[in-house]
Amino acid sequence: MPTKAVFRTARLGAGLAVGLLALAACTPAGVVVGGAASAGVAASEERGIKGAADDAVIRVKINEAWVKEDFDTFNRLNLQIYEGRVLVSGRVPDQAQADKAVQAAWQPDGVREVINEIEISEGGGLNDFANDTLINARLDADLLFDGDVDSINYSTRAVAGTVYLLGVAQDRAELDRVFRIARDVPNVKRVISHVIMKDDPRRIANPGNGGNSGG
Repeated sequence: MPTKAVFRTARLGAGLAVGLLALAACTPAGVVVGGAASAGVAASEERGIKGAADDAVIRVKINEAWVKEDFDTFNRLNLQIYEGRVLVSGRVPDQAQADKAVQAAWQPDGVREVINEIEISEGGGLNDFANDTLINARLDADLLFDGDVDSINYSTRAVAGTVYLLGVAQDRAELDRVFRIARDVPNVKRVISHVIMKDDPRRIANPGNGGNSGG
């Protein structure tokens, strides 16, 4: 029977693969490549292979719509997707642009919820970008190497010092631990969680889970 250490090693390898794929996802082409390749580690996630594949398709379609509408929108906004729940964050200069981005996020089949965390602002400069990049890197590393957190089930993103969390927690204790880890990262101003529990009935109703709550 596999030991906890074996499972942790497998999760570490999967997490490293996801981290490398994230670097490729900064361009429209990278999104396609990263989304397809991530299916290789999806078996370790609560959403499973089908759920990860469905989310990858949703990501590609939303990004395609954003690029078609306005490439600047693509550059300004972030997407976090887990089991058809879409979290949009970032900064745009006016409400009309934010509304278009959210409308586009609702369009792909399989989208069950769109969480709008877009800020109306011209956006920060290079200092803000550098700070958020460091926060993202530090937080991902801290979660990855924490033995009490299944980090592969979480999506994180920092925007102007605010960290957004999305995904599925094993239990309240794990989510509280993730929240504390995020809060303790230098230069984090606040943490906003849209994570749901593993046994949340909204997951059971999700076709991407094949009719169960994962595990």
